[in-house]
Amino acid sequence: MSFQMADNMRKGGWHVAAACSIVLTAGLAHAGDPLVEEGRELVELNCSNCHAVGVRDASPHDQAPPFRTLSRRYPLDALEEAFAAGHITSGHPDMPDFVARPDQVEAILAYIDTIQED
Repeated sequence: MSFQMADNMRKGGWHVAAACSIVLTAGLAHAGDPLVEEGRELVELNCSNCHAVGVRDASPHDQAPPFRTLSRRYPLDALEEAFAAGHITSGHPDMPDFVARPDQVEAILAYIDTIQED
């Protein structure tokens, strides 16, 4: 990821947060896909305290964009690059680092892709 893209992501407030929360699941078309389900579980566990990670929920943190709108702000492959670099951070101090293994990154992005709004 370029330094400019990383800087834009930090300024835009994109971040991954840690904690648990109840969220809505992805559409029925992806129900049962093990990779998507793993990604859903990972974002529920690690991200939902701040981010809306479902198809209709609201973000508990006012600076945390809903995951279903991320493709409007960033190319999803840029998120893969950010995860591959070690972690995703944001411009605000309460954002924890989240480090994921490559297989977890694949699962998270598979899930996020299934909930993107048009």
